Amino acid sequence: MKKIIVVLLIALVGISCSQKKWETTPAGVVVYPSNPAQNSAQLIQISPLGEEIIKVSASAKKELSKLESLVALPGNEPVKFEVEEQDDRLFISTAKTKVIVSTITGEIEFADENGNPILMEKANGGKTLTPMQVDGENGYAIQQVFQSSEDEAIYGLGQHQANEMNYKGKNEELFQYNTKVSVPFIVSNKNYGILWDNYSFSRFGDPRPYGQIDQLKLYDAEEKEGGLTATYIDDTRKGHVFVERQEATIDYENLETIQNFPADFSFDHAQINWEGKMEAAEDGVFNFLLYYAGYTKIWIDGELMVDKWRTAWNPSVAKFPVDMKKGRKYDVKLEWIPDGGVSYIGLKVLSPRAPEEQNNISFYSEMGDEINYYFMKGNSMDDVIKRYRTLTGKAQVMPKWAMGFWQSRERYKTQEELETTLAEFRKRHIPIDNIVQDWSYWKVDDWGSHDFDEARFPDAEGMVKYVHDNNARIMISVWPKFYLGTEHYNQFNENGWMYQQAIKDSIRDWIYPGYIGSFYDSYNADARKLFWKQIDSKLYEKGFDAWWLDATEPDILSNASVDYRKKLMNPTALGSSTKYFNAFALMNAKGIYEGQREKNPEDRVFILTRSGFAGMQRYGTTTWSGDIGTCWEDLEAQIPAGINFSMSGLPYWTMDIGGFSVQKKFERAKEGSEEMAEWRELNTRWYQFGAFVPLFRVHGQFPFREIYNLAPETHPAYKSMLYYNKLRYRLMPYIYSLTGAVYHNDYTLMRGLAMDFPSDKRVLNIGDQYLFGSSLMVCPVYHYKERNRDVYFPNNGGWYDMYTGKFIAGGQKLNVEAPYERMPLFVREGSVLPVGPEIEYTAQKTDAPIDLFVYTGKDGSFELYEDEGTNYDYEKGEFSVIAISWNEADGELTIGKRKGEFEGMAKEQAFRVVFVSKNNPVSIDEEVKAKVITYTGEELKVSL
Repeated sequence: MKKIIVVLLIALVGISCSQKKWETTPAGVVVYPSNPAQNSAQLIQISPLGEEIIKVSASAKKELSKLESLVALPGNEPVKFEVEEQDDRLFISTAKTKVIVSTITGEIEFADENGNPILMEKANGGKTLTPMQVDGENGYAIQQVFQSSEDEAIYGLGQHQANEMNYKGKNEELFQYNTKVSVPFIVSNKNYGILWDNYSFSRFGDPRPYGQIDQLKLYDAEEKEGGLTATYIDDTRKGHVFVERQEATIDYENLETIQNFPADFSFDHAQINWEGKMEAAEDGVFNFLLYYAGYTKIWIDGELMVDKWRTAWNPSVAKFPVDMKKGRKYDVKLEWIPDGGVSYIGLKVLSPRAPEEQNNISFYSEMGDEINYYFMKGNSMDDVIKRYRTLTGKAQVMPKWAMGFWQSRERYKTQEELETTLAEFRKRHIPIDNIVQDWSYWKVDDWGSHDFDEARFPDAEGMVKYVHDNNARIMISVWPKFYLGTEHYNQFNENGWMYQQAIKDSIRDWIYPGYIGSFYDSYNADARKLFWKQIDSKLYEKGFDAWWLDATEPDILSNASVDYRKKLMNPTALGSSTKYFNAFALMNAKGIYEGQREKNPEDRVFILTRSGFAGMQRYGTTTWSGDIGTCWEDLEAQIPAGINFSMSGLPYWTMDIGGFSVQKKFERAKEGSEEMAEWRELNTRWYQFGAFVPLFRVHGQFPFREIYNLAPETHPAYKSMLYYNKLRYRLMPYIYSLTGAVYHNDYTLMRGLAMDFPSDKRVLNIGDQYLFGSSLMVCPVYHYKERNRDVYFPNNGGWYDMYTGKFIAGGQKLNVEAPYERMPLFVREGSVLPVGPEIEYTAQKTDAPIDLFVYTGKDGSFELYEDEGTNYDYEKGEFSVIAISWNEADGELTIGKRKGEFEGMAKEQAFRVVFVSKNNPVSIDEEVKAKVITYTGEELKVSL
């Protein structure tokens, strides 16, 4: 046995690579497998970047590239580790992690400090590096496979729309698209995480692309082999069949493939049906992917698999498996109503894989120089996410005003519209902190100028002042898009910083009559500085508070194929767009964050972005889920989308409450109609849910989304939305404390139940409930006219109904009441929940006490956090924390000595202590007798 102790920098062993199995380097340990598999790694480097963070790099060459990571921060230096050689294995050990490497195959196993296994690469290392070339640039298509235990659950991967929670055994394509945000990070209920450091189009799960359905044997309605019967009805009012034909594929997913629709077919009042049978050549589970816009239903053997709607110009995806038997014919029917204009539809399939392969963990990427991934572990999923942020950057404490209510609409077309909207909120005493000026405030032919059209916005600076004078903040939409020939376009173009393909191809956008333009290259550091300089001089100088970065996928041409999208952003300053396809939003946000902090080191940056990537949290960003639709299925899909995004290490997420793109039935809804009733209920249920995500924000196309435009104040919808708005503000001491914990403790606000109940296996697949912070279990309602819903109450303690104080034992599923005006909401036993008075904006000063609701039955605690609210002094230690704890056995609440202080901090705070118990149910809305105390910063005890 050979043992070497390594402390950071070590002299290289002076023998040739061909003679040695391994060596130590300044970066860690390099292994040269003596018998790697074909197309596998010739060199593997293991770099301990923390006691529980291990970087693995694998190259098809005998050297690694010199490229720096866009995701991992520089400065993560190797920590102390030991190396032991035993037979054909190396044991690389930090104080808390062991890495076991085969010197023959390069296969790696990760274990804890006691040698207990955590994660193992597939036999022989599970690495594949296949040479490829794009745009004259050499690289590799890469894959890494890990073994996965049967009882494992996998979360993360960003935000996707197929309504999936646990990704164990699932497939997900990782690319950026409006409503789809791909983050190549997973966290396991086994308390480890993997960050896949690659920026190209990638796949989690099956590395194969979905194939056309003609890999199955297809039969038409007459049972003739060769395809399905496609019936094109061009006027549903008359039932007129335009054409009927046999089709072997359903592939109309982008601007190129829709050219294969029948010539001169009108989609205005159309319906297309595909019918027939399909037959498999093998037994097994076939995974189908339906790409849809409009009203879409598909049946297999009479069973409805999908019933969805999306607006014509912004398709989504649905997934469903079918367990098929070889040689058996299955009926298939796809019914599609395009819902206006040329639309998009597609049906693809993946043939079966062996279950042991499908259930493994696999990352595949289209292009990279080598394999790079980071393994990280902890004692909990929170620990793992903490390691992730150690590696990729902390998320800031958001400005306090950002945690209040955000009002937006598709756009305020004039200065008067925006100002009168804010005035109406203040007149009605509806709490609000933020109002948003979305796109098209510029002249119609001047996109990218950042100049206001003075005919509609005569005094933009005065508008900002009006908002500030009314105790609110204003966010402005800024796109990375510039029309050809405009001043800002020319500034980029003369330096070679504009993507040129859209200009060469004369691509016109959707603004009548259509204008040619393109996006700037955010991968260029100097281009990012210019982008900031432009918006600084045109907008920041006017006093705007926050940035809305739209279309940052980048969406240069909506509904283009992936291949053409790559051409539209090629080349980047760093290399081929194939290699850097997914990280545009990360680089774009970087430029604005760094630019603002350099100019104004005091005020916190706030960025809302439609796309995201690993590491985005370090740039003051919140990501929203894009232009989702006004339908119940999209409401439902946002719940696991938001949870998984948050569990991807990015803590700030939001969505368009009510959905962005509106179904025509809602646009045309009349007072007293069923459509109006459904519209109001949809918005009410969405609003209830939206009050309990990190950012509380309303946005969407017409009908207008202000509370008073959705329903009259006497209507239950109005009353419910106002209630949850006010409740959000009453909970601000709780919410802002969680925001503080995001920075100081690397906390996650929107939490999958597995994070807090790891030993309860029944929570692993629950995607329609979650915890908001440590205390509140949120159970959104997402079906029309639903007045009850099933709720699972996790084990390890009980729960209190927030509205009644009624106690419910954990470890059971119950069907609970969900009246129109209320969403099921429960408080965890043992919680200390700080609740403030009613306020109309977060900076409003009041002498009213903070209520401390103590939900007895178990010991509990909470840290009440405060800072100045808008500046970065908390990074210098200027903040306060009051530790509050409940001791069940003693029946005593301890309000601890205040730690820390900041300028402007109130020295005294009145608290009202309310004890809630099984025998003393108390509603959060109830006026009850409470013990009132004055806290001056010294420890106090309050007995039951």
